[in-house]
Amino acid sequence: MASPSISPVKDKPSPVDHANMHMGTFLIPSPIVTRRTRTSSTSRMASNAPIKKGHISQFDRCKGHGFITPDEEGKPEIFCHVSDIEGEIIPIHGDLVTYKECPVPPKKTKVQAIEVTILSLAPGKHLKWEDPAK
Repeated sequence: MASPSISPVKDKPSPVDHANMHMGTFLIPSPIVTRRTRTSSTSRMASNAPIKKGHISQFDRCKGHGFITPDEEGKPEIFCHVSDIEGEIIPIHGDLVTYKECPVPPKKTKVQAIEVTILSLAPGKHLKWEDPAK
């Protein structure tokens, strides 16, 4: 009889193996700069950034991120992480929001939205963060 940590299927690790797979390996940090991983200097720089307006083009609660279409003509969509949404309402497509831009390392050539606040709700059902996910 095989031990519980050895999977009978060769290509698929068992739950025990999967849970311990990270042991002894290097994990690559996420390039997404969240409120928890932002340095104090980046936070200060972002806090001094001007407030901009835009609309939520998409937001996926399960994935924990979405995109904002800036009101400025010709600007590309801006990434928005769940940790940077202010308030208790989950944004949906069409919500009018204000945000600040924060540079994304390592090259700091791209930006992401931080301090995202919903100004005006789009028509549709809005859930709160504490509501169960569907």
